[in-house]
Amino acid sequence: MTLGPVMMDLAGTSLTEEEMLALKHPQTGGVILFSRNYESPGQLRALADSIHALRDPPLLIAVDQEGGRVQRFRDGLTRLPPVQRLGELYNRHRKAALQAAETTGWLMASEMRALGVDISFAPVLDIDRGVSSVIGDRAFHSEPSVVAELAQAYVRGMVVAGMAATGKHFPGHGAVAEDSHTDLPVDRREWVDMEMEDVLPFTRLFHSGLPAVMMAHVIYPLIDKQLAGFSSVWIRQILRKELGFQGVVFSDDLNMSAAGHAGSYAERARQALTAGCDMVLICNNPQARKEILDELTVAPDPVSHLRLIRLHGKLSVSLAELHTHRRWKQAVEKIHQYDPEPWLDMDME
Repeated sequence: MTLGPVMMDLAGTSLTEEEMLALKHPQTGGVILFSRNYESPGQLRALADSIHALRDPPLLIAVDQEGGRVQRFRDGLTRLPPVQRLGELYNRHRKAALQAAETTGWLMASEMRALGVDISFAPVLDIDRGVSSVIGDRAFHSEPSVVAELAQAYVRGMVVAGMAATGKHFPGHGAVAEDSHTDLPVDRREWVDMEMEDVLPFTRLFHSGLPAVMMAHVIYPLIDKQLAGFSSVWIRQILRKELGFQGVVFSDDLNMSAAGHAGSYAERARQALTAGCDMVLICNNPQARKEILDELTVAPDPVSHLRLIRLHGKLSVSLAELHTHRRWKQAVEKIHQYDPEPWLDMDME
């Protein structure tokens, strides 16, 4: 059975009968988990195992475990600072910041792999321009070259831990004030400006073999009138053909307000897949998920399937075993050194 193009969410800390049926649907290919799905490390590992056991090849399990405001799982795990702290360290000590970035990427990915999670949608490659509150300290830095350098180090750590990285949000969300969760952001810059700034971290990581990207729910009208994640100009022409990206392309959540520009939920999914996305996300809306699974009739895509299969996690150990490793203890200590203040117990959807 191939992995389908839909990634769905779950209601709670264990699977319901309805969810098991949806996960076995041929159009389903993955699950994204949120804070409501987490109670403890042991519970999450059991949930992940139950999801993986449903299909062969197993469904992908994803989460947003960036750190700071966007860290879904916390209790019993390391509290990760927002990556902007790494940018602040870079301003003082470049070499130390790059070492800390690699350590942080390894620590995040190692803990997620220990719990059975295949991928965390990280790192954020957006530029902190002081404009976007939804990006803000989720971005490494305000300089594109520094974002690229820190992100490359962070990804190296993820790879050592057995996790594929996902750069987001292509081609850049940092220059718009609107939050695509609630509004429709419009970025009126020319391509030449974006290519030298927001797109630069992505192209640098493409050269290093970045496995996946997530698209931005932003319209760039001087390039194309469609939202980037629903645009064949952005995905097939620019991302694939001009920039040569060969990895997985994820949509952002089709339930976000900005995505309403693309029509009904089933139409959003069809449009995103037709534009070139390999997998679409639908979160926090069970009725919309049902509509998409009932109405989406796309044939299996062998190329997308092969891309998605490569995202399955590797090198998993138990969390208890991980905690005995000297490297884990050193990584936790390093994080406390560059960010001694515990991050606020918040969670941004």
